[in-house]
Amino acid sequence: MKARKGGRFRSSFKLKRKGIEVVGEWKAVQIDPNLFAEEEFRDIVCLEELTEYKLVSSSKVGIVKEKKRKAESASEEGNEEVEEAVIPRKKKKKNKDSRSQTDKGNTPNAAEIDVLVDKEAKGDEIMEEANCENHGRVAESMSSKKDTPKKKKKKAPKNKASQAQEALPSVGTSKKTKNWTTEVLSASADQKADVSAWKDLFVPEPVLQALSYLGFSAPTPIQALALPSAIRDSMDVLGAAETGSGKTLAFAIPMIHSVLQWQKSNNSTTRNDSVSKESHQHHDETRWESEDEAEKVTHQQVEDSGDEDDASFTTGCVKVLENVELDSDDKTHTVDKKRPLLGLVLTPTRELAVQVKHHIDAVAKFTGIKTAILVGGMAAQKQERVLNRKPEIVIATPGRLWELVKERHPHLSNLRQLRCLVIDEADRMVEKGHFLELSQLLEVLNDSQYNPRRQTFVFSATLTLVHQTPTRVLQKKNAKKMDKKTKLELLMEKVGIKGKPKVIDLTRKEATVETLTETRIHCNTNEKDYYLYYFLLQYPGRTMVFANSIDCVKRLSSLLTILNCDPLPLHANMHQKQRLKNLERFAERESCVLLTTDVAARGLDIPNVQHVIHYQVPRTSELYVHRSGRTARAANEGLSLLLIGPEDLINFRKIYKTLEKSEELPVFPVDAKCMTSIKERMNLARQIEKAEFFNSRAKQHNSWLQQAADALEIDLDDNMLMGNEQEESQKQRMLKGMKRQLKHMLSQPLFKVFMKTKYPTQSGKLLLPQPQTSVSYTALGAVSKKQAKKKKPVK
Repeated sequence: MKARKGGRFRSSFKLKRKGIEVVGEWKAVQIDPNLFAEEEFRDIVCLEELTEYKLVSSSKVGIVKEKKRKAESASEEGNEEVEEAVIPRKKKKKNKDSRSQTDKGNTPNAAEIDVLVDKEAKGDEIMEEANCENHGRVAESMSSKKDTPKKKKKKAPKNKASQAQEALPSVGTSKKTKNWTTEVLSASADQKADVSAWKDLFVPEPVLQALSYLGFSAPTPIQALALPSAIRDSMDVLGAAETGSGKTLAFAIPMIHSVLQWQKSNNSTTRNDSVSKESHQHHDETRWESEDEAEKVTHQQVEDSGDEDDASFTTGCVKVLENVELDSDDKTHTVDKKRPLLGLVLTPTRELAVQVKHHIDAVAKFTGIKTAILVGGMAAQKQERVLNRKPEIVIATPGRLWELVKERHPHLSNLRQLRCLVIDEADRMVEKGHFLELSQLLEVLNDSQYNPRRQTFVFSATLTLVHQTPTRVLQKKNAKKMDKKTKLELLMEKVGIKGKPKVIDLTRKEATVETLTETRIHCNTNEKDYYLYYFLLQYPGRTMVFANSIDCVKRLSSLLTILNCDPLPLHANMHQKQRLKNLERFAERESCVLLTTDVAARGLDIPNVQHVIHYQVPRTSELYVHRSGRTARAANEGLSLLLIGPEDLINFRKIYKTLEKSEELPVFPVDAKCMTSIKERMNLARQIEKAEFFNSRAKQHNSWLQQAADALEIDLDDNMLMGNEQEESQKQRMLKGMKRQLKHMLSQPLFKVFMKTKYPTQSGKLLLPQPQTSVSYTALGAVSKKQAKKKKPVK
């Protein structure tokens, strides 16, 4: 962090709208002299602490201190020249770039300060690097390197500060648009919809206003049946409905209603009431601006340069402000005690948790209710800071939530006041052998933290799907035949529903949606790549390809990348930010391929997914239903294609039997004329992928050996290394030749349109064949055309 005379500080981009007003004095902190013997602390002069201060908004600070700044500018000309030498001029770039450069430049000092804060004050005292001689009365918490005044231009700071302020809202809005839920949640932002159909369902007025803004004019069947029982009768709800039927709002609206009722009964929550009034008047502005910065643990972090979990609090001034809030929490402890956790939503995957949070935020837009998300793959410390804001609703995955419960975070310590518990995709969550943390959490909620007034919502598309019990199991003594009633009773026992709940089952016998067209292709295992590549070329669009293993996704990703298909992988071994980034890219592009494991099979509402390809047949019927449910959502049409190899036949027959399919699935039509070229391209791509794989493995092996030898200070024998220079050069030449050959193949048209007339010039001019774009050239059109031919009577 850079400091100057006059108490003007330069801090990161994060906390623009906060500041502190110094009431007392800065006091020196005594430090053990031995600390300065370490090299990493050699640049520190001293540390000071501030215990008497006031929180103020930076807009007020700017008005009060404007005159002082003008007066100080004349006396600071000498200091400006010194600082100009320290901070080199940068070209004018985006705010994001300048912010990351500032953070990178200041990271070492921040690391030193953080270490000393942990050692000396343990996060309770306010620490700051004291290179400056005089401290001003106000330390602003926002300015980037753009705020540094240049030589011979006294008006530069003012102009650049105003530019930064003007740029701030645009940055926020651009981030909000980059989400796969945006298209669904902003369908009719221009014109408000008529929501009279919702009024009979006892929906609160602020929620009605949000529904009108979102364009949701009428409830779906699951919402119409669940809302009255949940809101008016305060009943527990077990809901089973097909994929894409609006189950999220079926539990989100009752939860928001329950929170609003609690706020009404507790008149002391004046802060929430004032916020809800402001949000009614300024619904276009961001709620809780100062707190939302810490809440951005979701997909929005993906767009920030660098690892924001480490770089977001790199400057001393920001650290000061963060601890100021923690100290101020102690002063208002009596108020915070009366803001407990009221709603808890548990989801099986991180991406689904992100999506549920966005949906709840959209519906709670005009209520002032705060939400938080707790998922793995993000910084736990940052999520703890989010919980310090006392959000009323928390959306979480079981692992990270149980971790914070075990650490006894204050906001999660008293779960007796929990009013709503939601378990989304419940059949997956309570499966035997999965989510051990969930069973421990439910045990706590139903024992020591039990609340008799708590409502429980359990939803899934396959809640009532029952497998036929094998005969060998039924022959045992205590064997029970599983049916819908027994399955629901077991589920209620695990979840802890003690009363009589409202059970809603809107699923069909087949469990899939009516608008879904299911097809299959029988082939050998090594031929699956051919048919997958054929489909992606012949029928471009938004396609999800599911595989059972991460290795398969990685192999397909490298193969399709070589063939210029630009796939986006998604699996559990990827960094969480990259997973969310790939989802956003997939939702943005009209024609794109997402290669994924079953991590994306449940709940994700990605708009306009046209095709789902099961590269490997799923192991259970539930997975097949949920995978296929990523398309044909909200009454739209979609196609599901099963690639069935010899090893997939057992799983396919099980699914066929469980779902009670009355007719055989139609075979997807394939143009045999193109398959020869497809096979040539794919075989060449396989050779290139195999060669690149072995090359990368040899490089990794050799580099590891070399590093180990350097560490031990020994010489390596050439026999220990994989390959030699001659072999490597020969392999590289072969690889380049294969790539040139493949590039030539890819430049040739694959699907040729032939003339059907014997007289091409009979109309007076030569008619060139045009590629048809009719319905028959879509995947659904091709299937329906083939079925229509079969139904035609033979004359």
